[in-house]
Amino acid sequence: MSTPEDFASKLPRILISEPKLKERITELAREIRQDYAGKDLVAVCVLKGSFIFFTDLIRQMDTTLTTEFLGVKAYHRSVTSGEVKVTLDINEPLEGKHVLVIEDVVHSGLTLNYIMNMLRARRPASLKSCALLVKEERLKISPPIDYWGFKLGKEFVVGYGIDHEGRHRGLPYIGMLEHDH
Repeated sequence: MSTPEDFASKLPRILISEPKLKERITELAREIRQDYAGKDLVAVCVLKGSFIFFTDLIRQMDTTLTTEFLGVKAYHRSVTSGEVKVTLDINEPLEGKHVLVIEDVVHSGLTLNYIMNMLRARRPASLKSCALLVKEERLKISPPIDYWGFKLGKEFVVGYGIDHEGRHRGLPYIGMLEHDH
């Protein structure tokens, strides 16, 4: 039987390859660029897992934008706690601005819903969200996701900014960890 350490150290099986990620991110950037043409945009990176996706996405958007970073914690040892804690808040006021929240994985929908409600209270001109991965089978609530990269089932994924206990964040692809139950 595998130990948790064995599970975390095995190289993940490729679920979404680097070329597929790049292709989809190019498509998302094109959609967002068209929707925000002529508007100043505030792109909000939800830390930590979104930073690589965020960087690749905004580099391709070729539009006027400012960046903000929002740190949230909703998991304790890879299990959702149901409670969302803000660990780093946005520095600039959002009132009257067009805001796009960029998230790595939407698991239950609870964290994204919390973020959207929190930011909506700051009275932006518009508020939309973009997620690289959406786990439809795990959603407890369905927050509005205006742009999404890939829909997944219940796979435990890592790579491309997403980690498991500090490992695999730097992989250039989305991988799936497999282990004995």
